[in-house]
Amino acid sequence: MRIAQVSPLFESVPPKLYGGTERVVSYLTEELVRRGHDVTLFASGDSTTRGRLVPVSPRSLRLNPECRDPLAHHVLALEHVRRLAHEFDIIHFHIDYLHFPLSRAVRWPHVTTLHGRLDLEDLQPLYAMFGDMPLVSISDAQRRPIAKANWVGTVHHGLPPDLLRFRGRPGRYLAFLGRLSPEKRPDRAIEIAKSLGLPLKIAAKIEEADRRYFDEHIRHLLDSPLVEFVGEISEAQKEEFLADAIALLFPIDWAEPFGLVMIEAMACGTPVVAWKGGSVEEVIDDDVTGFVVESIPDAIDAVLRAAVLDRAQCRAVFERRFVTERMTREYEALYAKLLRKRRTPARGTMAAKAG
Repeated sequence: MRIAQVSPLFESVPPKLYGGTERVVSYLTEELVRRGHDVTLFASGDSTTRGRLVPVSPRSLRLNPECRDPLAHHVLALEHVRRLAHEFDIIHFHIDYLHFPLSRAVRWPHVTTLHGRLDLEDLQPLYAMFGDMPLVSISDAQRRPIAKANWVGTVHHGLPPDLLRFRGRPGRYLAFLGRLSPEKRPDRAIEIAKSLGLPLKIAAKIEEADRRYFDEHIRHLLDSPLVEFVGEISEAQKEEFLADAIALLFPIDWAEPFGLVMIEAMACGTPVVAWKGGSVEEVIDDDVTGFVVESIPDAIDAVLRAAVLDRAQCRAVFERRFVTERMTREYEALYAKLLRKRRTPARGTMAAKAG
């Protein structure tokens, strides 16, 4: 197949530091190329791929001080896609709903994976208006706020099996990896670590939108001798950070669409202690790859039990459920299904022609 992957431009593909969506786009693109497909990646110019790269902005936007209007770059990216659309069998968008009006007008073969939260009131009329857009969810839980949308499949994320190596022995500290934001609840992670008297390492980025939350609610909590704020880490640093942990704390307070860090921990054999909500119960096998909890006391008990979980079993579940090859096969099947449907005339159309 001739496949286009259209990535957000906030991070390079793959990202140099934080960036879940762009990381998944990279894994999918490279696996599609490995499986023999002709893949074109629309992404920032500092991206790398074994496929064909169309650099729709000179560099990724989040850490670019010269970027004042990210939307302008994404609109320009859509024009690049439009000009080359005739070259592809299918176009796979990862930029939320930005392309919907153009996709409806041009009627190119396409599908959209939604990577973010859908539980915002602003989104309800939008997805109702564009109810014909074929959508893929990254968890069944993600769908709930717009359950009547045109969902064509759910595809859980996957990682390359050799990306993060397995470590068989429990580590020495608790880990928190992600963003320092209200919905990620780093304060819960700190409270759990203090209650247990265990060290906590926090590897996280602070977005400008979360700066006030960090200053008012989190900064003073980092003064504890048990808490080490590592900052934002690279892909190369992630393996050691996760593998050397007793458990990953995932104390979310929102409907998490997927939570890539959970399967990154599982790939290292590190159990996950995660708050119930969103995708968590789809990703975590309770009492196997970690524990699903609903309170601080439950989480404290879960950390104590996590130390005796079979870390090899955590890795085995990852290899069975969350590798790139499985994710890519499922997308291939969706592409083929959508293209077959596109080639098959509706019965009403056939009857009209016969008449």
